[in-house]
Order: sequence, then structure tokens, then C-alpha cells
Amino acid sequence: MKIIFTAEYGGDLARFHQLGELVLDGWAVGKPKLSEAALIELAHDAEVIVTSYDDITAGVIAACPRLRLIACTRANPVNVDVSAARDRAIPVIYTPGRNADAAAELTLALMLSVARHIPQAHAALKRGEFTRADPHSQRTQAGLRDDVVWDVDKNSPYEVFKGSELRNKALGIVGYGSIGKRVGRLARAFGMQLLIADPYVAAEEIDEPGVRKTTLEALFAEADFVSLHLNSTPQTKGLIGAALLNRMKAQACLINTSRAAVIREDDLIAALRARRLAGAALDVYDSEPLWRHHPFVTEFDNVVITPHIAGATRETLTRHTAMIAAELERFIRGEPLLYQWR
Repeated sequence: MKIIFTAEYGGDLARFHQLGELVLDGWAVGKPKLSEAALIELAHDAEVIVTSYDDITAGVIAACPRLRLIACTRANPVNVDVSAARDRAIPVIYTPGRNADAAAELTLALMLSVARHIPQAHAALKRGEFTRADPHSQRTQAGLRDDVVWDVDKNSPYEVFKGSELRNKALGIVGYGSIGKRVGRLARAFGMQLLIADPYVAAEEIDEPGVRKTTLEALFAEADFVSLHLNSTPQTKGLIGAALLNRMKAQACLINTSRAAVIREDDLIAALRARRLAGAALDVYDSEPLWRHHPFVTEFDNVVITPHIAGATRETLTRHTAMIAAELERFIRGEPLLYQWR
């Protein structure tokens, strides 16, 4: 069996070598995303393609007559023409939940960052603000115990970066799948109450103190923080727009580590400009890389941004590599596939 492997990976590939001829190329060896022509030339006689971001188009599938399986090391194989693969009876496997812990942890990090103004405080100190030129330490007056205070006026960092706690706040989770559930567990450890909006989750499944299913409209009106964990589908595209954003509390914050398409970006920008919400923390954007003069970069002091890194951990790579290897072994043995895209 010839396996073309162009995916990012973690750990070693011994299990793949045991399954047949393994050819590494593309991102697996540090190259950029492959063009359709380059992928066809590479995989024209392959039986298995394992990729992360290369586009497996109908043209690629048609040009690979021996192809038996397509593996995508992502939680959603958006770069694979699933219909074309289905027409050839070629299974498409993927890795659901591979980065759920990573994305959930970044979500909480962003929530803390926007609530406590951590990036802004860090950047101010790096610019030399709130610092002093004199290297000598302050002296404690006689009779007092040693104490260190940055400053005690209205322009001190204690006042400028004063934030809010997560404890006893309401977190609205939109989309209660593998990542949303993990975010909920972490948030509960901080003492937060949960509001859940997900049409595919029954209220009975989450019936416990401090966790309540509600409507999307009520969630946006009641939550102190709203965290989005939605796939990009025709039903969710542009779901979060002015009508929902205008329902948010003035002191509430929006966090999105899922898909940019679920938010109408222009509506969010308008809401931030009008101070209809206290802030936002974002990892995904309508167009990436983010334009260097985008309002999220240049205009807002209440927006925390990261460059689409929610799943970027070493553990994620190791996990999805193991998931694909185990699935490929099941495929060869003729066993039911656990991660086949339907």
C-alpha cells in the first residue's frame, strides 16, 4: 500500500511505515501547501492520501485511480471534496476532537485576557509605560513592614487595567460539542454559571445546578461572556449579527475560537465602535492573515486578538497522528471506521 503523507504530524510515523510504502512531502517536510497539479503528480498511484490542508479536489480524486482512502487530520475535512470521494466509494476520515483541549484552554486564556486586560498591561510595560528610570528600590518607612506598591493614583496601572473576575459570572456557550463541553468544565472550575444554546443538545442532558439550556436570544441578553463553538455551515454562517450583538450587556465580552464565518464581522465592528459590549477576544477572522490595518489591529483597545492558534499545540499533532494511524489500521483489517465523515 502506497501512502502519500503531506500532513503535519507529531511523534514518529512507525505505525505508518508498517502499513506500506510511506512518502512524505508537503507540510510534512516543511513545504508550503501543494497545488492541485503537484498533488496529482505526487499521488497519482497512491492508495491513501493523508493531508492537513492540501485541497483534495474532484480533479485530484479523478487523477488517482488507485485511491482507496482519504485522511484529513482536521476536525472538519473542508479541504476535501467529499461528494467526489463518495462517488468513487472512497471513505474520507478525519479527526474529531483532536484539538478540543487546546481550543478550550485558549478560550479560557482569551476570556481571562479580555476580562483582566492582560495583553494591554503587558504591551504597556514593554513600551516603557508605568515604569521608572531610576533603578533603585523604594524604601519602606520606619515602623512599617516591607511593602511594594506600583502607584496609587487614578493613572496607575491598578486603575487603568482594573478588570472583572470570572467567578459568579454567566458564561454563554453557543455550540455544546466536544470543545464547548470542555470550555464549560473549565469555566465551572472558575465558579462560573453556564448558559447553553445548542439545538442538538437536550436540556435533560445538561440538567445540573449552575448549567441551563436556553435560547440564543436569551443567552446573548443574560451572559457576561459569550463563547462561540460552532462549525461553519449554511445554518450558522452569519448567525451572530447585529440583532444578537445588540442584546448583549454593556459590560459583556464575546469570544470566538471557532469559525469566523459564524459572525458578521462588520456588525461586530459596529457594535464595538458603539460600545454596545465591553470587548471581544478573537482567534479567527473573515480573511487571514489579518490585514495589518484592520480595525481589530489598529482601532480597538478592548479587543484581544491571536493569529488562529486555538489548535496549535504539540499534543494536538500527536493526537491526530495516532487517530489516523489507528483508523488506517482498522481500514486495512476491514473493521468499521470510527472517524468516517458522513
